[in-house]
Amino acid sequence: MTAAPAVRVVLADDQPLVRAALEMVITEAEDLEVVGEAGNGAEAVRLAEELRPDVVVMDIRMPVLDGIEATRQVAAGPSPARVVVLTTFDEDENVYAALRAGASGFLVKDMALDDILAAIRVVAAGEALLSPSVTRRLITEFTARPAPAAPASAPASAPVLASAGADRLAAVTDREREVLTLVGRGLANPEIAAELVLSPATVKTYITRLLTKLAARDRVHLVILAYESGLVPLTTGTPPA
Repeated sequence: MTAAPAVRVVLADDQPLVRAALEMVITEAEDLEVVGEAGNGAEAVRLAEELRPDVVVMDIRMPVLDGIEATRQVAAGPSPARVVVLTTFDEDENVYAALRAGASGFLVKDMALDDILAAIRVVAAGEALLSPSVTRRLITEFTARPAPAAPASAPASAPVLASAGADRLAAVTDREREVLTLVGRGLANPEIAAELVLSPATVKTYITRLLTKLAARDRVHLVILAYESGLVPLTTGTPPA
């Protein structure tokens, strides 16, 4: 059997030691390879256009062009790579903005190395990075803050959900709204199935329909849209267990 091609990764971080550590870990995995490194957001955008990687691991705080705007430009490109935000989670208040700009999830710089590799694989496969438990943590940390406005210079084609609101849900059925609300609360498919007395396969079908109707890239953006549409209140309360 022919082995599947390795997932091609671009690393974008202004700290050479961080890039070196990530490259070492990724290179040891047979199914992953680093094809480029960028020390700022502008370089990350350029490499994404030139090399067309599967995944860009993007730091937020970088010179020349920050990771949020770089993510927006990469995600809006003609052959967009999927972006994973790299952050020191407890300090960086811009993760939510980066997800809204088109990122498919985030990595925390001090997370386990195996989890970093798994996250890259998940995003490369076209799925959202956030597991339900991580979604709940993200919600707890970030959704009480007002959604940052998109910069005026952002291209109209950028997959930014800043304009998301109740009007985006006009074509969504009542049952799909219920599913979207539970996705926004961080529930996994089996939990949603139990809550609504549906089969997991039916829940998956509803989520697929929501992704199509709302033009959302993945489950991460469904979570964001659930908050921006008011289906899930923006509070600092503890998310459901």
